[in-house]
Amino acid sequence: MRGGIDLGGTKIQAVVVDRRSKVLGEHRMPTPKDAGPEGVVWALAEAIRTAAEAAGVEPGALDGVGVGSPGTVDADAGTVANARNVVPTWEAPVPVGTGLAEELGTAVHLGHDVRVGTMAEFRLGAGKPYRSLLGVFWGTGVGGGLVLDGKSWTGRHAAGEIGHMVIRRGGARCPCGRKGCMEAYAGRAAMEHEARRRHKDGHKTKLFEIMKDRDRTTLTSGVWARALDRGDDMAKDLIERAIEALGAGVASACNLLDVEAVVIGGGLGTRLGDEYAKRIEKAMLPHLFVDDNPPAVHVAALGDLGGAIGASLLVPAVRPAGSGARGR
Repeated sequence: MRGGIDLGGTKIQAVVVDRRSKVLGEHRMPTPKDAGPEGVVWALAEAIRTAAEAAGVEPGALDGVGVGSPGTVDADAGTVANARNVVPTWEAPVPVGTGLAEELGTAVHLGHDVRVGTMAEFRLGAGKPYRSLLGVFWGTGVGGGLVLDGKSWTGRHAAGEIGHMVIRRGGARCPCGRKGCMEAYAGRAAMEHEARRRHKDGHKTKLFEIMKDRDRTTLTSGVWARALDRGDDMAKDLIERAIEALGAGVASACNLLDVEAVVIGGGLGTRLGDEYAKRIEKAMLPHLFVDDNPPAVHVAALGDLGGAIGASLLVPAVRPAGSGARGR
């Protein structure tokens, strides 16, 4: 049995799976953004302990635990840096792998969250029919993962950062500090920043009323979905703005790579589902160079558990001797 953890900006999802990647136990909890990186590591351990308990196994008996994390992941060193979508002050490398391995008593393997989610869809989900795939994970930020000729493509470690493709020179300020990135228009954090600005300027919206009613501190994917269901004009406008940005950015990536398929995942991508994936596909068409043979566009088939299942795939089939932070 293997453990897998998907670390996100708003939630931590943990699973325990068998050799066929069937989920035997799972647990989801809010990301403790105010607890600092060390508090997040503690929460990761707590999440996998609870998932292991549901699966009827001790964490130390697992063949290993994989962690999919945003930010700069150094799998060999077992560290994560620049995970500002998780904790705004998380910049320096944090020994997530070592700390988690000590807590759990089993080997820990780190990977980039979107890459492991993309590989899960390629091996187990919507990407199974294809040899080339672009994963677009639409959530707190906008992340990308690439599978080319059946293999994960990481470039010099930073390939797939589709959220930081510039779609408008001198455009909106992105959470990364640059201007005009796709994430500046489509990332949930940037969308919330714009919603708060408009609301402060007197524009009406139900977004923050729903957030309060749902006992949330941020505009989660569920808050956006409920606002759309209620016909909220600001939510509709900002989602449409995001779709236009995604259409331009994803089409540009497809013009470069000519992949067979695009899989839309992430919190917003899976929550909004097929209807909005079709709208992204339609928004891509004006920007595609070969528009008579566009790539197939699918919603991630593994849903909210895809990132955690993908992280579990980081664990080798045979348990390495000893324990500690390992990477591949």
